[in-house]
Amino acid sequence: MPGASAPRDVVLLGSTGSIGTQALEVIDSHPGRFRVRALAAGGAHPELLADQVAAHDVAVVALASGSVAHFLEVLAHRHPGLARTPEVLSGADAATQVAGAFPDSVVLNGITGGVGLGPTLAALASGATLALANKESLVVGGALVRRALVRPGQVVPVDSEHSAIAQSLAAGVHERGLTSPVLSGRSEVADLVLTASGGPFRGRTRAELAEVTPEQALAHPTWSMGPVVTVNSSTLVNKGLELIEAHLLFDVDPAHILTTVHPQSIVHSMVTLHDGATVVQASPPDMRLPIALGLTWPERLEHVEQPLRWDAAQAWTFEPVDDVTFPAVSLARQAVAASSTHPAVLNAANEVLVDAFLRGELPWLGIVDTLTEVVGAHEGIVDPTLEDVLAVEEWARARAREAVEVQR
Repeated sequence: MPGASAPRDVVLLGSTGSIGTQALEVIDSHPGRFRVRALAAGGAHPELLADQVAAHDVAVVALASGSVAHFLEVLAHRHPGLARTPEVLSGADAATQVAGAFPDSVVLNGITGGVGLGPTLAALASGATLALANKESLVVGGALVRRALVRPGQVVPVDSEHSAIAQSLAAGVHERGLTSPVLSGRSEVADLVLTASGGPFRGRTRAELAEVTPEQALAHPTWSMGPVVTVNSSTLVNKGLELIEAHLLFDVDPAHILTTVHPQSIVHSMVTLHDGATVVQASPPDMRLPIALGLTWPERLEHVEQPLRWDAAQAWTFEPVDDVTFPAVSLARQAVAASSTHPAVLNAANEVLVDAFLRGELPWLGIVDTLTEVVGAHEGIVDPTLEDVLAVEEWARARAREAVEVQR
């Protein structure tokens, strides 16, 4: 890893989203530590992207959609004295091209959804370190991602739960020389414990959730996230995806990945060791700490987050997941046990169903109910290729759209 005097090159995918903007806050607060080489964004926020390019003198930009000419016009209008005009790539594969173009960098994949798989594979193939906030790419293409690794410790998790597990493993398990716990077997580990906030509907019964509105589902009590992730948190689909991600990242059998509801969102996850000890990672509910660790692992930056206060009374509570009202975690267990492609079906169909819910075309309860039907209809592929995974995703999306049409 570069010393303090050598800035670390960063490629940031999803720069205008929640993860991307917070990553740039971390970078801005530690001048001289990082050099942003490239940014990738969807294209919906050209003004914000232009400001990011100008602030960091970015050489390459990737736009998933939108006009290159329009973006360059926005950039020139907002920053007429810019020293250089960046190279701008466009199209569905632009982020993938950027992800694989800087092998000595850390690529932070903050894209939302299964579309992040291509950039994940490209970053790994290049030899870059992958700071992974796009859990969906691992869920969708787990076997492909693992085959793409070119060195140990190449993937550093950025999801707060998986970052917490990585930190707990590093703190609690004797290891011979490895600097990253990711994708390395741990005989001393008994269980991984994922914490869930419970979302906005914790404690409610299924009957009480029949008339949930998008506004209610998007009102998360502790985290500020994008709309898809926030809805996934309300259904606990997000926790199911995280269970699959933890299985693939840490080589732990899903039977030994437990979930617990922790409404305060202070304990981000835990590791129970075979002697009965449990190692806990606790910090305020803010993504900047796991993002910073993703950029510098195993080193820690200074002054990323205010530490917890111990001079006032507080209480942390834990309770079991209500699998009757929130069956998504159980569904994820079934999916990961069924085949390598069932998780891809789970994720792709869920993206369609969440979109339908946000558009008012599907009730909230219909998200997981329909998801269960689609996952159950998939036959599975044992050793899929990338083409297989892409075809499975398309099948799942089409099946989910058909189910939504039936219910309208």
